[in-house]
Amino acid sequence: MTKNSYLTIADIARMANVSKSTVSRALKDSSLIGTETKERIQEIARKNNFYLNAVAQSLSLQKTNTIAYVTHCFYADNSVADLFNFEIMSGITAALNARGYDLLMLQVDPHQNDWVRRYLEGSRVDGFILMTNSSKQSHIRTLLEAEAPFVMWGVPWPNLHCPSVTGDNLNGGKLATRYLIESGRQKIGFIAGPVDQIEVQRRYEGYEMELQRAGRTVDQRLVINSDYSMTAGARGLEEMLQKVPDLDAVVVCSDLMAIAVMEAIRRHGRRVPEDVAVIGYDNLSIAALANPPLTTVSQHVSQAGGLLAETLLQYIQTGNVTNVTVPVELIKRQSA
Repeated sequence: MTKNSYLTIADIARMANVSKSTVSRALKDSSLIGTETKERIQEIARKNNFYLNAVAQSLSLQKTNTIAYVTHCFYADNSVADLFNFEIMSGITAALNARGYDLLMLQVDPHQNDWVRRYLEGSRVDGFILMTNSSKQSHIRTLLEAEAPFVMWGVPWPNLHCPSVTGDNLNGGKLATRYLIESGRQKIGFIAGPVDQIEVQRRYEGYEMELQRAGRTVDQRLVINSDYSMTAGARGLEEMLQKVPDLDAVVVCSDLMAIAVMEAIRRHGRRVPEDVAVIGYDNLSIAALANPPLTTVSQHVSQAGGLLAETLLQYIQTGNVTNVTVPVELIKRQSA
């Protein structure tokens, strides 16, 4: 370097092949940055006689007081997930507003991950709340590689160390199934969400455990894997009735799927709950307005949204990874 040449954070970022925010955090010895990456950046800075100026740092790593809510692109048949998003967002927004933060809604393509660096390096947001269903593992890995502050809704895969908030899915499956068994139902079906999601697997485990506790075995003809759309719910019920015409109860992994299931039952000339009892999942506001009002497992969605916001802000401030499980309860109405 000559006497009149000066390196900037952007120069160090280019040399280390990382973002400017990563450089700033590494030079502050932040716990959010991995040890190997931090030491590499600090070594580059030392070799080039670069020292982080407090004013430059504040300009380079400005807080935006904005959090991105990351969800899937809109598809007409995904009204289930959209209604869930609206209700959990109310809890997130309330918690963020109380802390002086705004919420930016970001719809992403499940097969693209460029949004992470675009929004983080452009100093547009301070962190992300990840709510996508499709390609969630890919999104999580991209966020971790970018060292982006984020929290996810759902259960992290065992090899992915990240903050999360989720409902008690195992107990949710148990509560619904146990209630139907104790009500005298004999042929109890299970209509799942995406089979690759750990939360869906846990709900199924709860269903299976309660059947076994009652001395029954799982009839695989009564287990249907699908997505969270209303169409999939109705199609699952049709398939189940073809295989097991004397079906008399079903646990469904979302409320709007369950409402579609009840309509399909009626199309077959059967009554809910007299002929087939139905239990949904989530306790969205529409559940109480269904015909008949839907018995469902409540995840306390709005409160869960508040926990997502608080968990992310704590992570941004401290670097502590927290995994929160929200208790669930069975809300008894007229459908079961």
